[in-house]
Amino acid sequence: MAKVCKKKVLWAGVLVVAMLVGTATVFAFSFGKYEKVKASGGAVTIAVSKLSDGKAHFYKYEDGGNEIAFFAVKAADGSIKTAFDACDACYKSKKGYEQQGDKMNCKNCNQKFAVNRLGPNASGGCNPGYLPHQQSGNIISIKADDLKGGARYF
Repeated sequence: MAKVCKKKVLWAGVLVVAMLVGTATVFAFSFGKYEKVKASGGAVTIAVSKLSDGKAHFYKYEDGGNEIAFFAVKAADGSIKTAFDACDACYKSKKGYEQQGDKMNCKNCNQKFAVNRLGPNASGGCNPGYLPHQQSGNIISIKADDLKGGARYF
């Protein structure tokens, strides 16, 4: 009798763990890494305070059914960097980048790029596609036209 009871408890435990893993998986895939943004007055705006943690924040802008992915991150020197979540070399893989410490890592070819070096002078190849922005006080703005210019990656 004790053996039957132990088996029931074991199966109940397995069932609970499976349900928890399933719930966590659904939760993780429901939200994803991208926050959707919309343009207002011809630009997308992001509060600088959202970037104060030094982590890359990923966004998607929709243009006529095409989702254009980009990220914004605060570098160690306090400057804000924005780039497309794609590059000239690996964009067809549609894998984008992930942050590893103070570097952005291409999830396709595994090349790493220092956050503080992202910008107009770091373009081509597997560098994250440069996306210009303007900062005014506590807000950065990215022109919708600049975002649309990166549509070829997506």
